[in-house]
Amino acid sequence: MNRETQRAELHKTIWRIANDLRGSVDGWDFKQYVLGFLFYRYISENLTAFFNDHEHEVGDADFDYAKLSNGDVEDPDFVRNTVMEKGFFIRPSELFVNVRSRAHRDANLNETLERVFRNIEQSAVGTEAENDIKGLFDDLDVNSNKLGPTVAKRNERLVKLLDAIGDLNLGNGAFSENKIDAFGDAYEYLMQMYASSAGKSGGEYYTPQEVSELLAHITVVGKTSVNKVYDPACGSGSLLLKFRKVLGKDGVRQGYYGQEINLTTYNLCRINMFLHDVSYEQFDIAHGDTLIDPEHWDDEPFEAIVSNPPYSIKWEGDANPLLINDPRYAPAGVLAPKSKADLAFTMHMLSWLAVNGTAAIVEFPGVLYRGGAEQKIRKYLIDNNYVDAVIQLPPDLFFGTTIATCIIVLKKSKTDNAVLFVDASAEFARSGNKNKLSEANQAKILEAFTAREDVAHVARLVENEAIGENGYNISVSSWVEAEDTRETVDITELNGRIAGIVERQAELREQIDAIVADLEGAGA
Repeated sequence: MNRETQRAELHKTIWRIANDLRGSVDGWDFKQYVLGFLFYRYISENLTAFFNDHEHEVGDADFDYAKLSNGDVEDPDFVRNTVMEKGFFIRPSELFVNVRSRAHRDANLNETLERVFRNIEQSAVGTEAENDIKGLFDDLDVNSNKLGPTVAKRNERLVKLLDAIGDLNLGNGAFSENKIDAFGDAYEYLMQMYASSAGKSGGEYYTPQEVSELLAHITVVGKTSVNKVYDPACGSGSLLLKFRKVLGKDGVRQGYYGQEINLTTYNLCRINMFLHDVSYEQFDIAHGDTLIDPEHWDDEPFEAIVSNPPYSIKWEGDANPLLINDPRYAPAGVLAPKSKADLAFTMHMLSWLAVNGTAAIVEFPGVLYRGGAEQKIRKYLIDNNYVDAVIQLPPDLFFGTTIATCIIVLKKSKTDNAVLFVDASAEFARSGNKNKLSEANQAKILEAFTAREDVAHVARLVENEAIGENGYNISVSSWVEAEDTRETVDITELNGRIAGIVERQAELREQIDAIVADLEGAGA
């Protein structure tokens, strides 16, 4: 069985488990339990491998951290040093494998799990890892009535979850890079499937993997590494983590930064970082409203920024008199409308973009051509030569909407005074009930973006002055002429054919009239 077949089998198994065990719990709500237990298993095995590998290297081939007693690891210095290295500590008895082995006969399993999760979080209190670990298990409510009406019923469901997650084949032998990939891949697959089945609500928290990959590629063209990557509306972190695939594990030198307003999704993002083997020292994910209260003033600027912010959400705008003086928004001289915060996110990202950096932002199409304050913001962006490209994406790529979105690419250091418009609306492959960007589709889009040349019906480089003369409309359809696929018709030939048909029709009518007259004569 090859790697892709094994991967497909794993995906089917995970989704079957998720559906079989959730019962009456809504799938989008139940994902906290599946992903939470997957995370619990991951950090347990990760920590066990950390200790085992060290002891095996120094000659103790039989050492197994999971078989120790809690008394063997009570030395405060040992615990403190572990937390400094890993960001957390788990006692042997509280490891996933050991809690699972006792779960069938533990009448107080819900209390056991609650205590274990609390102890893991407590282990990081007072350390640099505290904010990265705190609250990670908050959404894993083992006492929720959603799991069952009684403690016994809830524990029965928890046992099944422990067994199902524990039985997943996520790699053989020692805790290896392959196994880490399997954990991260399992997480990504579950997020995609939950988002797909949840429809609109799911789409708020998940960007399809191939779109995330395209955004990452756009921001690192010509580079083998970047200093820091940032997403101001990071959701579950899928966009940030795509840099590990595009640039490799060490391609982001100083870490992953993001902010998320939804508490549950904020927790999922931090879990996702751990599951993709990003240590607590390498990421800084904040909770809160980026537009009003951004958390990374001391970390900007960022060399690569990617984002799929929520479309046309409401924000304070000019109702908050302080915002017009905010250094992120003030340069445009106007705030994004209170009913449409899209360009507020855009201005925020531009403000925090490094001079040598690139930002790739998924935008709702209305921001490209609407008037009023949004037109004034576009004027600021164009007149100051910040817009590098606008790429029209195909429709029906995102969960919960069929709208054809676009990508705006921003740069502070350009070599020309023009905007590249790319029409990629036909670059998709149909997969199930959604469109997808295949590798070939992504390659074509990147080729057009990188070449920065006119291509009939595909790409056009337009001077900023011309855009200004056209009311600062940066809709791709306004600049790239769509190919006329209608059949060419020879009017002279067509008229001749019509005349022939009319003549033939007249002949047939005469023949029919003659036949009718003969029949009437015979009847008389």
